[in-house]
Amino acid sequence: MNREWEDRVAAAWAAFDDYPEERAAEFRAVIDALVAELPEDSPLGPFEQACAWDSTGHSDRAVPLYREALARGLHGYKGRRARIQLASSLRNVGQAEEGVELLTPELDGPSDELDDAVRACLALCLSSLGRDREGLSLVLGALAPHLPRYQRSMARYARALVEPAG
Repeated sequence: MNREWEDRVAAAWAAFDDYPEERAAEFRAVIDALVAELPEDSPLGPFEQACAWDSTGHSDRAVPLYREALARGLHGYKGRRARIQLASSLRNVGQAEEGVELLTPELDGPSDELDDAVRACLALCLSSLGRDREGLSLVLGALAPHLPRYQRSMARYARALVEPAG
């Protein structure tokens, strides 16, 4: 879409906290009104609607919308966000294995500011599957570069959690 539309979407999300739980439907209506301005086949529509359902506690309603957005060709930064959020929603609805399958390739993809979110969400999916050591390894590995000290030690500990004992 255009910058003006994106700015209005950003403003709607900036006001999200102004909508208490009992007014969640009002927030979704704001997003729906913005989506109605898009071309019918735009991947942004189902993406924004998925985000709205997800953010108001309805992962089950968000999953098919994230899938639709990706199927319509949502790519780049928002495509990556959609994969992260879809994996999280899948975990919430008891399909963590699919979340792992969706996010694992992201570990080897181009790096951006969403890298830590990928690792955090993947760690949650792994934990839901009883694979806590792998999840902890991802979280420690993501945390290590942000520490004021002990980066090398934490990165080494993270690797040791998943490497075979030797």
